[in-house]
Amino acid sequence: MRICVFLSAADLDDRYTRPARDFAELIGKGGHSLVWGGSNVGLMKVVADGVQEAGGKLIGISVEFLANKARPGADEMVIAADLAERKRLLLERADAVVIMVGGTGTLDEATEILELKKHGRTDKPVVLLNTAGFYDGLKQQFHRMEAEGFLPRPLAELMFFAEDPAEAITYLETGRGTR
Repeated sequence: MRICVFLSAADLDDRYTRPARDFAELIGKGGHSLVWGGSNVGLMKVVADGVQEAGGKLIGISVEFLANKARPGADEMVIAADLAERKRLLLERADAVVIMVGGTGTLDEATEILELKKHGRTDKPVVLLNTAGFYDGLKQQFHRMEAEGFLPRPLAELMFFAEDPAEAITYLETGRGTR
């Protein structure tokens, strides 16, 4: 399976990097490929390192203005002209999407795939990996959107909320959560 991971390129502390490394190892050991923003810095590097060390393939989709931060030694690296093309290529290349900790870019990518799912333009599984409770507020907001009628489909059809890396990979591999 080609798993697209949306995540930060920032250098983060151990409460975020350790679970990211664990998830990366599960991707690689599971024989899966990582599709990611192609960066060789911060949390993106942590995940790429972990996948590669565990035997998984790396498919990077960078963008022209960040090409100097692209990871050397990826199995494949595509340089998109702009962020819109990058998002399109990331989603085209993936069989599934995992949203990890990140900032505005990660939220932009996450809402893009959720809009596509909401309108029936994709059926790829989407997992929000809630490392260290990072997305507790967003999870609450999504539940409110569902409860108050802002989502035309049940939230469970749009995404799965995983609290740890093992739960995320189990859902992707089986279509079922562990809770």
